[in-house]
Amino acid sequence: MSPILVFSVIAGYFILLMTIAHFTSKNTDAESFFTANRQSPWYLVAFGMIGASLSGVTFISVPGEVGNSHWAYFQMVLGYLLGYFVIATVLLPLYYKMNLISIYQYLDSRFGKNAYKTGAFFFLISRVIGASFRLFLVATVLQIAFFDAFNIPFSVSVFVTIALIWLYTFKGGIKTIVWTDTLQTLFMLLAVGISISIISSQMNLSFSDLLGVIQSSELSDTFIWDWQAPRNFFKQFFAGAFIAIVMTGLDQDMMQKNLTCKSLGDAQKNVFWFSIVLIFANLLFLALGVLLYHFVDINQIDLTQTTDGLYPYLAMNHFGILGGIVFLLGVTAAAYSSADSALTALTTSFYIDFLSKDPSKSDSKSRMLVHFGFSALIFLVILLFEAINDDSVINAVFKVAGYTYGPLLGLYAFGLFTKRQVNDQWVPIVCIAAPILSYLINEYSVQLLGGYQFGFELLLVNGLFTFIGLSALIKKS
Repeated sequence: MSPILVFSVIAGYFILLMTIAHFTSKNTDAESFFTANRQSPWYLVAFGMIGASLSGVTFISVPGEVGNSHWAYFQMVLGYLLGYFVIATVLLPLYYKMNLISIYQYLDSRFGKNAYKTGAFFFLISRVIGASFRLFLVATVLQIAFFDAFNIPFSVSVFVTIALIWLYTFKGGIKTIVWTDTLQTLFMLLAVGISISIISSQMNLSFSDLLGVIQSSELSDTFIWDWQAPRNFFKQFFAGAFIAIVMTGLDQDMMQKNLTCKSLGDAQKNVFWFSIVLIFANLLFLALGVLLYHFVDINQIDLTQTTDGLYPYLAMNHFGILGGIVFLLGVTAAAYSSADSALTALTTSFYIDFLSKDPSKSDSKSRMLVHFGFSALIFLVILLFEAINDDSVINAVFKVAGYTYGPLLGLYAFGLFTKRQVNDQWVPIVCIAAPILSYLINEYSVQLLGGYQFGFELLLVNGLFTFIGLSALIKKS
């Protein structure tokens, strides 16, 4: 693919996004940025959330990771269903009852200011890192496909990537994102489907032949029952449930979309339907992973790429012009579908939780400064990640989430399942100590626990430490 063709494809895509932003940001007020005036159709939110949940991490990393862990990732995906059920039946009724805009306002009413600020702070860390990881992927692809041809440095590629998000979100906020995420989810799923179709065409495989390749491949092995293995089924399943709870139900980014629905009933329908469709979407990505490795074996392609580089390399070099175009559109849509809403959620949380601004009153100057500030911060984190990255991105994201979301899990669990008050001034110390203890136990688990190795269930351990720490802070009657 020529750099001019790449530029034309990406430019056309963003012209479409800007057009959507133009129409959705008309006649907006202060609350439109934060709540979309609570008028979003639930089915639109549900479809858009698929792209935000999958993101560029799933788009690139999951197919490649099939070569390392086969379909073991699907064990965690099954756990998502349990997590989303808890979100729909426990957390959403609470948020709608309290009429929240920032979900961390619950911590203020339940514990006090210190717990409130601590919870919001951990979200800011989690989402800045997560958004940076995701945008790093699309910036890397753009660098290879376009900027390298003109010897433009990676920092410029990152700057352009973030500037484009800022341009179409700074005015309409979440109202715009509900619509753009729908478009981006469509592009992402179409890209995967067309990639599978191209593999089928090049290898002269019918649909039944494709199913046969997937079923017969050892890469589609799913369940691991060895209790000491990091990817044991029960570890993965319950880790998936709690990851869904914290990375959706306790995450301002994901819940801000849900809270734009007209009513609690609509928001619950959104979550139930979204969780079901998400299962099939993940199966599609895993199936693509098996077919990519089969394509490599049959064509005897010599790979030097990491697992994260497998899909981009094949799409750009072996799938023809159409394959390259749909991949570029897919990875761009996947990365932006999560990153754009992350930037808006970061702005919302800081604006409400730390600046204590009233979202119903217009203060566009402060809001735009916060929006710009987080754009600059994500820019710096991406450059740092590019310098030190030596791991599969999918694992890096969930490792970070295991530490930064753990205190949020502990805070909400203690708040919802007990009625006791705590000494609020000591809550930040507990929430800092819990991730540190979790890290130490993870490092020495083989020696301390008879060979046991933690996987993603480290999130549960982190939340448990926070819960125990809060129990030690209970006020005497």
